[in-house]
Amino acid sequence: MKRTPLYAEHVKLGAKIIPFAGWDMPVFYTSIIDEHVAVRKAAGAFDVSHMGDIIIRGRGARELIRRLMTNDIDDWPVGRALYGHLLDDDGVIIDDVIVYHWIEGEYLMVPNAATTFKVLDWVKAHADGQEIIDVSERLACIALQGPKAIEILEEITFYDVAGMKHFTGAFMDLFAEGENTKGLADDFEQAGFLCDTITRQCRPGTKGTVAGDYSEVGYVSRTGYTGEDGFEVLVESTSVASLWRILLRVGEKHGLKPAGLGARDTLRLEMGYLLSGTDFYGAQTSLQTGPKWVVKLEHDFIGKPALVRQQREGDYPVLVGLEVLGKGIPRHGYEIVKDGAAVGHVTSGSLSPCLNKGIALGYVRPPYHELGTNLDVLVRGTNLPAKVVPTPFYRKKRE
Repeated sequence: MKRTPLYAEHVKLGAKIIPFAGWDMPVFYTSIIDEHVAVRKAAGAFDVSHMGDIIIRGRGARELIRRLMTNDIDDWPVGRALYGHLLDDDGVIIDDVIVYHWIEGEYLMVPNAATTFKVLDWVKAHADGQEIIDVSERLACIALQGPKAIEILEEITFYDVAGMKHFTGAFMDLFAEGENTKGLADDFEQAGFLCDTITRQCRPGTKGTVAGDYSEVGYVSRTGYTGEDGFEVLVESTSVASLWRILLRVGEKHGLKPAGLGARDTLRLEMGYLLSGTDFYGAQTSLQTGPKWVVKLEHDFIGKPALVRQQREGDYPVLVGLEVLGKGIPRHGYEIVKDGAAVGHVTSGSLSPCLNKGIALGYVRPPYHELGTNLDVLVRGTNLPAKVVPTPFYRKKRE
């Protein structure tokens, strides 16, 4: 099993470690529900350093990404991020990724941990002279999520993070502890790939900041996987432990807690977000998973002809949201039935900590996928009444 640069920090905090996608990862520190509620009410910090990081640059980089992705980055300026799917020639999802246009003509693609090498090989196979660089081991990432995320991040940077739009990113100085941090002003060449890449994008680190001996340069995006406001902070792997400690220290008074994979899963499920390998697993197309906005048929991409053909033919199962109408928890693999006959299966299911009811995602064949349709989930031989509902399941109340 692989370990992220934050593994020792997780052990110090008493995290419950489990294997996930080839990595030893924290599933929780105190409890899944405590961490879930902390993210909804205050803030949580997640180690997402297991995710992949692939640089795509050189002449034709934009055209290559347009050809690979269902969504379209055409005319997107520096600083914009885009979510989309990578498909094979049959329209089947290889992975869902976020692509950042982080430097003029240079892009960062972030695939899921279990599919990083598959995505890397796929991108390289379709490149035409572009540089494709795997920097997954050089970079690490912390997801700072929750309504207090802005206040916490404002304490460790002078950048106007409150003014950032969602799905944008920027390079910025991040104050870090000096004990394990290389001062950028000392030696750019030895500061690592990220620092070497972005020295032309922002000012170098300075000694004697209010929070430590040095500051680090990081790439920060206003993105996340929880449905809450928040940021994903990308830094050198050698610096991430210092950043983690200072975030926990600064965030403590704001109610921030370290959060594991368990809360990450229940949070994303409440939003109806897809989980690679669970909600799609090498058998589904983007038309089946949705969301509809992720496919832009106005541009050409690998797998488009298959999607057009599938759309024309119709009659394919689609992923829907299911809300349990009584007591019970739907789980992955459970059958979905109508009048005693199987019409689909659950892919993700749990008890929603915020709604206190069972919720699930699952594939249902037509016509049973329509909103409001009453179905049953077969739980250990017993029919559990459920209804097809729109996602997200959880919608934050406006103050």
